[in-house]
Amino acid sequence: MFNATGARPAPVSKSTYLRAWRQARGATLTPAQQRSPLAHRPYDLRHAAMSLWLNAGVPATQVAQWAGHSVHVLLKVYASCIDGQDEAARR
Repeated sequence: MFNATGARPAPVSKSTYLRAWRQARGATLTPAQQRSPLAHRPYDLRHAAMSLWLNAGVPATQVAQWAGHSVHVLLKVYASCIDGQDEAARR
């Protein structure tokens, strides 16, 4: 990705990124949520997305591809997050 002058912009520093994350978290979460581990780190959103997709019934092969994992690694990490699909599986 290049800016208007054709130069590649410098990457955002980790401290700047984390400061912006903390500010956004503080502006959007309740005080109780802020004390919880909810979205404590930006990387937590990755885990939330994969868990959400699996629980929504997106095939594990697709979620693994989106995540850049093998299905084996995905299910090893996220199998305990899958919930509420018993009835659909029985059908």
